[in-house]
Amino acid sequence: MALFLNEREVAQLLPMKECVDVLEEAFAHAGAGQVENKPRSRIRMPGGFFHFMAAADAGHGVFGYKAYPSFAGGAKMLVMLYDFESGELLACLEAGRLGQIRTGAASGLATRHMARANASSVGIIGSGFQARSQLEAICAVRDIKEARVYSRRPERREDFARRMGEALSLVITPVASAQDCVAGMDVVVTITSARDPVLEGEWLKPGAHVNAAGGNHWMRREVDEATVTRADLIVVDDLEQAKVECGDLLYPQGRGTFRWEMVHELREVIAGRVPGRPSDQSVTLFESLGVALEDIAAAQLVYHKAREQGIGQELPF
Repeated sequence: MALFLNEREVAQLLPMKECVDVLEEAFAHAGAGQVENKPRSRIRMPGGFFHFMAAADAGHGVFGYKAYPSFAGGAKMLVMLYDFESGELLACLEAGRLGQIRTGAASGLATRHMARANASSVGIIGSGFQARSQLEAICAVRDIKEARVYSRRPERREDFARRMGEALSLVITPVASAQDCVAGMDVVVTITSARDPVLEGEWLKPGAHVNAAGGNHWMRREVDEATVTRADLIVVDDLEQAKVECGDLLYPQGRGTFRWEMVHELREVIAGRVPGRPSDQSVTLFESLGVALEDIAAAQLVYHKAREQGIGQELPF
């Protein structure tokens, strides 16, 4: 019978470091041609949108989908996980926390391969729910000594600095501007709901790595055109989905300063076909849209651990 796993159980079974590692496995499978990923589709409803995204991963032996509405009352995310060979339903997972953790883990994976090996500082623009896992993931793959956070509301950035500083045993400095946040930082994260850029390319030091993780709609932009044109390497989690959703790249494409031929997919980096860091002084950019492959990779890890530990509720089918 299939398992049902709630938000608390999922979070308990999905430590950040393990999630980064399982995403690396999944993108290695993608690089070996063992994955099919379907970009997110959206259906407009009277009061919001219905979102659907699916993937199959032969390497992990699963396929499945994530579905969720986004209405004024919020979104309830669910992942349905199936056996690759038999089509049997394995699990239904509440996926709010799963989505938060795997979004951070995707940035952690990109940082592992694209940031300088000795990167020790991070500036994060944004202090919301998703920002927490971004910082946690970067700390899981690099020995971070210095962190700064900026968001528009002082009380939010101060609360983030205090809470995450305690959680990660790290001194995090809340700062009064985005420029102060990223100046001199080895790793930069944007994790906002901004429609207009919050990061300017001229602020980045040589050798910086950028994770742009907040925008997944063509009308939203977090980084400016200069960030894109300064980047010596641009990587996306899925090219087909980026061509629909990535406002950061669609805008300069329309202006003629960027071409899709300039982009590589994360699977190419993980498979070793594209170096993640062209040189020590290169600026690198990872555009994270959030893809179904990440959801089912994390879900299958949670499912197998739940079976081993006797966690979850058996469903009557």
